[in-house]
Formats: sequence, C-alpha cells, structure tokens
Amino acid sequence: MAHNVTQKLIRSHLVEGDMVAGQEIGLKIDQTLTQDATGTMVMLECEAMGLARSKAEVSVQYVDHNLLQTDYKNPDDHLFLRSACEKFGVWFSKPGNGVSHPVHMERFGIPGKTLLGSDSHTCAAGSMGMLAMGAGGLAVAMAMAGKPFYVPMPKVWGVRLKGKLPDWVSAKDIILEMLRRYDVKAGVGKVIEYYGPGLKHLTAMDRHVIANMGAELGATSTVFPSDKAVQVFLKEQEREQDWVELVADKGAKYDEYTEIDLAKLEPLIALPSNPDNVVPVREVEGREIYQAMIGSSANPGIRDFAVPAMIVAGKQIRSRVSLDINPTSRQILESLIEHGYLESLVRAGGRIHQAGCNGCIGMGQAPATGKISLRTVPRNFPGRSGTKDDLVYLCSPETAAASALEGVIRDPRTLDMPYPKFKMPKKTIINKAMLMPPIADGSKVVLEKGPNIKPLPHFPILGKEISGPVLLKVGDDISTDTILPAGARVLPYRSNIEGISKFVFGQIDESYPQRAMVYQNTGSMIVGGDNYGQGSSREHAAIAPRYLGVHAVLAKSFARIHMQNLVNFGILPLVFVNPSDYDSIEQEDILLIPDVRDAIQQGNDVKVINQTKNHTYTLRHKLSPRQVQIMLAGGLINTVKFGQ
Repeated sequence: MAHNVTQKLIRSHLVEGDMVAGQEIGLKIDQTLTQDATGTMVMLECEAMGLARSKAEVSVQYVDHNLLQTDYKNPDDHLFLRSACEKFGVWFSKPGNGVSHPVHMERFGIPGKTLLGSDSHTCAAGSMGMLAMGAGGLAVAMAMAGKPFYVPMPKVWGVRLKGKLPDWVSAKDIILEMLRRYDVKAGVGKVIEYYGPGLKHLTAMDRHVIANMGAELGATSTVFPSDKAVQVFLKEQEREQDWVELVADKGAKYDEYTEIDLAKLEPLIALPSNPDNVVPVREVEGREIYQAMIGSSANPGIRDFAVPAMIVAGKQIRSRVSLDINPTSRQILESLIEHGYLESLVRAGGRIHQAGCNGCIGMGQAPATGKISLRTVPRNFPGRSGTKDDLVYLCSPETAAASALEGVIRDPRTLDMPYPKFKMPKKTIINKAMLMPPIADGSKVVLEKGPNIKPLPHFPILGKEISGPVLLKVGDDISTDTILPAGARVLPYRSNIEGISKFVFGQIDESYPQRAMVYQNTGSMIVGGDNYGQGSSREHAAIAPRYLGVHAVLAKSFARIHMQNLVNFGILPLVFVNPSDYDSIEQEDILLIPDVRDAIQQGNDVKVINQTKNHTYTLRHKLSPRQVQIMLAGGLINTVKFGQ
C-alpha cells in the first residue's frame, strides 16, 4: 500500500491505538522543544513529577520570548531555566541566541523524527520532514519523562503545488493564500502535507514559513518531504550526515486535496485582526503605516532579511515609519553583518533588535495608537502586539520593505527596480557558542528559584457535580492571547500562577479576575463559541482560569491544543449538541452539571441545567477513556503524582 509522508511518520512512531481518523493514538516522541514563556512551567511540572532526567533523544530549552529585563522577574527565570536544564539533562539556548524554531532547524532537526514543543509553532520543523507538533507544557513534560504523546489520529490534507512563484511573491504569500481560501479552523484534526512539482522551487527555509503558519489554520501539523532541498539545507548547516530521504510513495492518497498554482499568486496581506482576513495587497494600497517589522519564526531565513536589505539599499524609509528588524538567530545576525545586509538596513533607518521573538509576542515594539503596523509575524490577534485595539497586518518581507520606503501600504511589484535575487552565500556561518549542552549528572543540581517562581497550585479531584455562574460569555475564535495575554506586562508572571491569573480575560473584561475569585472554591463556568482557544499553546490559559475556579467551559467547538490543556488541569470541556443553545445562556446564569463523574464515564452526552432559566441542555464531551480518567483525577499531574 502506498503511503504519504505523514502516514510514514505516524506509523514509525505509533505505540498505542490504530491509524483511524479521529481515534486517539499514542506516539513516541524523539525530541522536545520548550521556550521560556512556557518552559518555566514545564520545568516546574518536571519537578512536581519527580523527573530525574529527560528521556527524549534531544530536549532543548530556548530563551527567546521574555528577553526584556525591566525588573528581576525575567532574568530570575532565565537562571532558573539554566539550572533546570542542568538538572534534567536538557540543552540550554541562551538569551540572544535566537528564536526556537529556526535555531532548532539549524542545529537539531532531523528528518523522520518526531518533535513535541510547548509552542504552537513547533510545526515549523515539518519543513524538513519531521512530524512536529505544538502542545501544552504538561504534554511536553510527559514526553520528556518518556511517555507517549496522545492526539486524535489526523486526516491528511494534501496540498499539491505546481508552477513557480513570480517575482515579488514569496513563501509568505503561499500560506496567506491558504488562509485566504480557507480559515483558521480549516486544518483542525488534520495534518497538511505539501507535495508536487512546485516544491523544487522552494528552499527548506521557504517551507519553514509555510509550515510555521499551519498553526494559523488550526492544523495538528504541517509536513513536507525530506528531499534534495532539505539535504542542501543540512549541508549548509554542516549536518549533512543527519539527512535521510523521506518522500511519499508513488500513488499515495490523501483524505482531502487542494492545488495551488504558484505562478498565479500575487502579494497578499492579512488585515486586522485574524490571520485569515486575507486580501491582495493591491486592494489596500495607500493606507498610511506607522511600522514595518521584519523577522519572526514565520519569516526566519537569511533571505527574509537580505531581500528587504536589497530593496532599501541606498534609500531612506519615510520619517514617520519605524522599520524594526528582528534577527531570528545569532548565526543569521552574523551572516547579515558579514555580507553587508545589516549595514543596508541600518543606513536606511532600520532599528536592529536582539535575536529573538520580540514584538511578535508583544515583548516591546508595540505600535502607536490607531496606527497600522505591517509585520512578517504569524499572528495578528487583537492586542497581541501590546497595543489595545491595534491594527496589525501580516505580510511578506517584500511588502513590508516596499511599504516602509513609501510610508503607505504598497504592492512591491510597483517599485521602480528589478526584483532583487538572493543567492545563498557559499559558506554559511555556524554559531553554536550560545548553546549549552546537558551535563552528565544533574542529580545534585539545586533549582535556582527567584521570588517570583512559585510552586504549581494543587487542584482537587472532580467533584460529584459542577455548579456555578457563567461569569463570561464570549464569541467565536477566542484565542489564548485573549484568554491570557502575552506581552511585557503579563509574561513575566508565567512562573507565578497566582500573579498571572490577575490578567485572565483582561482584554474583554478587566473585572473578570476579581469576580472569579469570589467563586474560586465553589466553581464557575465560561461559555464560548466556535474554535475556543485557538492560537498559542500556552497552558497558562487553562491553569490560570482553573486557579480562579473555572470548572467547565461550554463551547460550540474547541481548538485542539487548548482542549487538551483544559483536560490536563481539570477543566471539563463540553460541546453544545444544539449550537442554538449557546444563544439562550446569558452571563450570570447559574448552571448545574449533576452527577458529572458518572455522566462522563457512562457516555458522551452530559446534561446541563440552567437553574436561572429552568432549561436543560445536552452537551457532549469528546474525551477519550484516558482523558476521562485525567478529568476524574482533577488533572494530569494528579494521575502521575498520586497514581489516581
């Protein structure tokens, strides 16, 4: 039987379950990735579970998100993470070494392996023939402990690429085309696998751009074959010995099909405030901009900086524009210096920041009030930039650079210059100096905890019933950025659940945390629309509401990672059988879920009584038998720590 690349990857790592779409499977995880915004919690979870040493083939902790050191919290956490890496046998990537995803691709990614990361954009490593998935931190901690990763068996969505991109159109426009055609829910329950003759024109880093933003389609992962392009990339990184060919068999089938003719694409742009709000750049030309930001995990390659550098070389950006440059790895920064690209950007007026996520996660570089910010980042959820009611547009490096020169959104095809052709340097600069390898024995290492680092709160087992008020009712596509924002004000509390809980749903209702604390011991609920919890994998968006007393979330549908995070920390996710029931529930209604322990064990349907309106609704849980046991125990840590 002919198999596609995704099926080969899953089959070679399957340890539990059957490869039947929708059924839960368990996968062996070869590598783990954590970043500092989620990694502190992962390391605290490893400590809580009594882990001695990571059992994965490779585990790497990156410090790339919380780089601003405005007080003691972030530097304290950096020292904590370094000590945790020594204790648990994990590589440590120092602050300033770069964004986790491109650095992992440069130094650790191996075709045919599985990678689980506590970052939703971990799927970027699918660019080199890996099965790479984002997950909540606790799932990653379990993988580090040698346990399988559980996920519903995905369908495989085949996307055939043909043709060649025209000038001024690049990889970002391919994934924006996918988002234009579909939406942020289109990939739920699926792995997107790219194939076809158009692949030969895309480098490994071009593919990284596309794979990275598969997360914005809601996909479980994105997969590319490991072919000549991947071999070339690994050779450039002086790791050609790690290359193995991994391609689909002739005649391989897919569950769904899409075809994109690359030659027919044009520059695209996603308008505020969702990645699927995509239109051609030509339709919004002339809108005044305040900022153009280049560099993120969604445009991380050297060509994504070199092409803009060639566009602005010898010119000046408009005086009202802030051109922010975020190098994605230390060695890419060195290459930009070596080959003169950084000089061109600086002389044109560019502002150079350290290698890291920076403004992508709202860690500085916030745009001005009511002003347009063009960014080559993967997401433009409301307020994610650090500015409330922001106007963030997602675009290619070409569009960002062209617009910075003009001070307004500009289709780069209209520039009076030939398209700058980038050629990879013959010699790639390799920098491993800021990667600290695991020490041989960490048993005597004492974790270095500053005053902001607090132990994980203990959550009790699921009670006989769940009751309480609906303290918040929200709409569709609520992201984890809305549930618990990122940014310089909030993220420093990521290792302090009590502290970070004060920001829960603050973008929607600043009174929510205070109102929720009244019901911390008795329980409350949240009602949501479709795709509740899309976006980031941050489990704080589940832990902090649980700390505030949320016991159940009722929604029309859930994003994959967030639903598992809710279960992992003892919050029951329920889906409306009749979506119109959502309309009849109002904020402050008192709901009762009677005999909930029996209900979730006896079947999938759960009765919910609206005691305020005297209505009864039928909701459904989509928990596997394993997840039911986690819910009964009050969360995954309880099942591990106490054997419940």
